[in-house]
Amino acid sequence: MGVKIRIPTPLRQLTQGADLVEVPAGDVEGALRQLCANYAGMDKRLFKQPGQLNRFVNIYVNDEDIRFLENLRTPIKDGDDVSIVPAIAGG
Repeated sequence: MGVKIRIPTPLRQLTQGADLVEVPAGDVEGALRQLCANYAGMDKRLFKQPGQLNRFVNIYVNDEDIRFLENLRTPIKDGDDVSIVPAIAGG
């Protein structure tokens, strides 16, 4: 068992259409690194540079925004649910 990562529709082309993938990890950064290692091109969509999320990418652990927790260092455990939510801008 591992951490479940919910993949938003715009990124599913990188996961061969999968909307949910499972990876082992101890914190959010580790989970996202594993996701990027498993799916080519994911790193460019999630990270501006190593350790820095793109500003239009929001990450939630069990429905809590990591920006209000420990950001990428937020601990996670088997069975936790990590959601990638692209921010939508417009006017």
